[in-house]
Amino acid sequence: MPRTTDDDDRELLVAARADAAAFGVFYRRHVREVHAYFRRRAASPDVAFDLAAETFAQALRSVDRYEPGQAPARAWLFGIARNVLLESLRRGVVEDRARRALAMEPIVLDDDALAALEREDAARPATEALEELPGEQREAIVARHVDGLEYAEIAARLRCSESVVRQRVSRGLRVLRERLREAPRG
Repeated sequence: MPRTTDDDDRELLVAARADAAAFGVFYRRHVREVHAYFRRRAASPDVAFDLAAETFAQALRSVDRYEPGQAPARAWLFGIARNVLLESLRRGVVEDRARRALAMEPIVLDDDALAALEREDAARPATEALEELPGEQREAIVARHVDGLEYAEIAARLRCSESVVRQRVSRGLRVLRERLREAPRG
């Protein structure tokens, strides 16, 4: 997964003033992270989803006032998320003023969608730990345990020996186990 830079996000938000598609890219980059932020703080997945939706609606309404600076654009977004959360706690209800102003229809989550969000939340620590591994280890683990390739196939793809592939997989899995043991339980 390609990493984005803070500059990329700043440019997207500036472009979003005139181009809604730019905001869509920014949204897709950060929606999972914003939802995860709320999921750790909300009583249920659907409340977390509503809070995330309101956050992005407020961000879209505020994009003209966004001032690119030293802070990452995601800090601006999470400032909005924090305010949305605090306001919902203060009022005891998720605000939807920005969504209504944008004439956004409410999103109704069925049981399947809620279950998918729960599975995603449960997998998040492993996914994040995998992303933090060195590229060679991550690539070898994904090829072996996600794609189901044999060590010989992986070695040919990576242009190295099978023993190197085995070593990368073994070391990477050991680091993943350690990180997951250390990860806070939600």
